[in-house]
Amino acid sequence: MALAPEHEALQAEVRDFVTHHVTPVADELHRTQHTPPQLIAQLAERGYLGAVIPTAFGGRGLDAIGLGIVAGELAAGCSSLRSLLTVHSMVAHTIVRWGSRAQQDTWLAKLASGACLGAFALSEPGAGSDAKSVTTTITQDGSDLVVDGHKAWITYGQIAGLFLVFGVSAAGPTALLVDRETPGLRTTPIPDLIGLRAAMTASLRLDRCRVAGDRVIGRPGLGIAQIAASALDGGRYTVAWGCVGILRACLESSVAYATRRQQFGALIKDHQLVRRMISAMHADWRAARLLCLDAGALRQTGDPEALGATAIAKYFASTAAVRAANDAIQIHGANGCSGDYPLQRYLGDAKIMEIIEGSTQIQQLVIADYAYQDHGHARPHTGSAAWRKS
Repeated sequence: MALAPEHEALQAEVRDFVTHHVTPVADELHRTQHTPPQLIAQLAERGYLGAVIPTAFGGRGLDAIGLGIVAGELAAGCSSLRSLLTVHSMVAHTIVRWGSRAQQDTWLAKLASGACLGAFALSEPGAGSDAKSVTTTITQDGSDLVVDGHKAWITYGQIAGLFLVFGVSAAGPTALLVDRETPGLRTTPIPDLIGLRAAMTASLRLDRCRVAGDRVIGRPGLGIAQIAASALDGGRYTVAWGCVGILRACLESSVAYATRRQQFGALIKDHQLVRRMISAMHADWRAARLLCLDAGALRQTGDPEALGATAIAKYFASTAAVRAANDAIQIHGANGCSGDYPLQRYLGDAKIMEIIEGSTQIQQLVIADYAYQDHGHARPHTGSAAWRKS
């Protein structure tokens, strides 16, 4: 599937940025578990942090395919930076779609410029895939709300300035905006993850955090069924594209290595089993890219089939990225296990892709529902249908 001229130009632009500013430092970011402020500022200067924000608020206003291209190119250089794009865009998209005009005026320009980073605070120590089981409480106190709870695995939670927090109020699941300066809010770094090590992940404690009642996003009671579901769907889409980037990085590293490494008197690129791994990697990359392009095209037209296409793209691309990283390490042999090569980073990042924004197993349940709907008349599986709404 060919890209439109504007998307080709965007891809060339982002790829050039990644080649010169991201790839050379990606392994260092992985080792130090840190993203330097100057690199985040460069993302903001190029409009990538404002990818989903309308131009009226200082954003770049990219369409779905444009957003996917940025995600894929960033991930080919550093998946942690792609994760910043993902969670920041999830918060920005939520404010664009569900926020009041006052909330939009207050936050969107700051998010677009990078003056404030957004973080998505849904998961808890006891609530991951089962989003409806969050225990964070939101209690009315006069015109204010008091928030108590513990959030976990918050990407860029160490430095984010604005958290989209989900909890339970008297009206039901509720979403609200909580800024870092709120008394009672504190974050704790979560180091040494298997992947996305530069994503500055944190846990978030909210201890009697008092926020104004006008910080609620949308209507109380719809925080999970509509707001979180919409944000997660968008996150799932950029994660799928991120996996396309990981696949390309694994493929390019493997081809480069195989064409210069000799064993048994021949370049290993000519060994049949190496060719098998390269061919599988190449086919998976092309298939994942096409699935993401299909999902993006459906999203741009508002087609209801976009939800299913996004789930399929995320499922296929994430599992393919893990296969590719495994094979890439095998092709590199002992060198693939070394910190002198980026392969162990690719493997750790790819494995996390199978877990975040809906695990592989959750995606299988959801995709089975679509299969039953498209090819038969069976009733959807209750559990996965409930998750899809959450």
